[in-house]
Amino acid sequence: MSKTYDASQPAAVALTWDGRDAPRVSAKGEDALAQEIIRLAEAHNIPLYEDAALVKLLAKLELGEEIPRELYLAVARVIAFSYMMAGRTSVLPMQDA
Repeated sequence: MSKTYDASQPAAVALTWDGRDAPRVSAKGEDALAQEIIRLAEAHNIPLYEDAALVKLLAKLELGEEIPRELYLAVARVIAFSYMMAGRTSVLPMQDA
C-alpha cells in the first residue's frame, strides 16, 4: 500500500503481490475513497508507505494492471518496507521460510 496526503487532494494506491508475478494495483482513489482505502489498510494492519511521486505514477494504472518494469525498484522498496514492518525476512510464506 502506498499513500500520500495532500491538503487539496489525498490519494492512495494499494498493491497486491503473489510473490511470483509483478505486483498489481488492487485499489486506488482520491479524497474520501483514498481515506477509506487507508482506513481499511490500518484496520487490517497493512503497513502504509508514503511516497507522493510513486502514488501519482501508480494512480495512472488501471485496477488489476501489473506495475511496469520502470517501477519495479520503487515498488520493491515498498515491499521490503512492508516485510520489515511485519518482521519477515523472506518472500516465502512463514511456514516455508
